Amino acid sequence: MTAVSAPPGKPAMLKTEAYEAHPRSRSGFSAVLWIGLIAGTLDITDSLIFNALRGITPAMVFRYIASGLIGLSAAVHWGLAAVAMGVVLHYLIALAWAAIFFAASRKFALLIRRPVISGLLYGLGVYLFMNLVLLPLSNVPNTRHAISLASRINGVLAVVIFIGLTISLLVRRISKHA
Repeated sequence: MTAVSAPPGKPAMLKTEAYEAHPRSRSGFSAVLWIGLIAGTLDITDSLIFNALRGITPAMVFRYIASGLIGLSAAVHWGLAAVAMGVVLHYLIALAWAAIFFAASRKFALLIRRPVISGLLYGLGVYLFMNLVLLPLSNVPNTRHAISLASRINGVLAVVIFIGLTISLLVRRISKHA
């Protein structure tokens, strides 16, 4: 425990190790890391469950993610290395989206004041950017016409809720306690 100075007129507080380990007490980098990991985990959990119901294994999901960088043929041939690459890429992307929103929230207070609407709109923007810009530029197989309506709806809702809304609400939470 260490004493933490307080603003004039407020009593000093004791800072415990548990407090120091909490993401709200960390730097912006650590906060973005935690937020990205949480949002990324929610998003990939949705994807793994949705795909498992369709007979698609987690390894196939992560190889597909890796295929964006190395192509589908290499992702299949690389085996577990491609699976690991897919996991890393998924979380790097989630961290990037968390960092972008965090940085934007420092410039535009409205993002913190209206976290639900800003998070939903941010998630929609993320979905559109990923599907209309990033994926077409990547090496993933073109499946735009092969995607079912259920897959499309799940994809939109997952990104809007688990990436956009989650990031927005968590950034607001740490911003209120910073």
